[in-house]
Amino acid sequence: MLTTTVLIEIWSDVVCPWCFIGKRRFEAALERFQHRDDVEVVFRSFELDPNATSGTDLVGHLAAKYGTTREGAEQMMQRVSDAGAGVGIEFRFDIATRGNTFDAHRLLHLADEVGLQHELKERLMTAYFCEGGDVADHGMLATSAAEVGLDPQAVADLLDGEEFATSVREDESTARDLGISGVPFFVIDRASGISGAQESDQMLSILDQAWAARVAGGPNNADQDNADQVSSAPTNSEPSGSTAAS
Repeated sequence: MLTTTVLIEIWSDVVCPWCFIGKRRFEAALERFQHRDDVEVVFRSFELDPNATSGTDLVGHLAAKYGTTREGAEQMMQRVSDAGAGVGIEFRFDIATRGNTFDAHRLLHLADEVGLQHELKERLMTAYFCEGGDVADHGMLATSAAEVGLDPQAVADLLDGEEFATSVREDESTARDLGISGVPFFVIDRASGISGAQESDQMLSILDQAWAARVAGGPNNADQDNADQVSSAPTNSEPSGSTAAS
């Protein structure tokens, strides 16, 4: 009988709309997963644009980034909005503010240490995508952290210094080592993965397969048939993070 916890690591960025959608779909799948009490979920850092600067013309930025027209960028955003509505997210791209997410990722590492990472991830994504919050603004980050219960002094000290900078870089290095080039990406026990914001039924099926492989061969020895099936799961029609304000 297996007694160890299944580790699911989710590489994502707080300004990636498909990551927000994928998070909601994954949560719906996990809720129906028979062994959910034996699962540990950790969010890992991934910056869609490490050199992102502040800006408000999201449509123009996306059009330039993906070599399309403003109309084409607006159509991309509408498709994401439609997908978001299906999981209870009301995207407000009209008030989104582009910004660098490095400090947000550092803050998520602090939240992980005190068991509040999931709450902060949800709060930051909601603030950015639904409320026009600037993820690079230390005031917004501090407010969001306080709302989920993080110690204000610990947050202030982190934002004034470089704490967890190395942890963010290590997450990004690990992503490269694992061949992760787009997000969201879900890694199960470092043995199999889910690429993209799959529908919750698909995610549940992959979780079931990964569990069965784990029971048969141990937590880090998923069989090749399962690994092949996971890796061949369809990805989103848009590029990963295609409508992120970064």
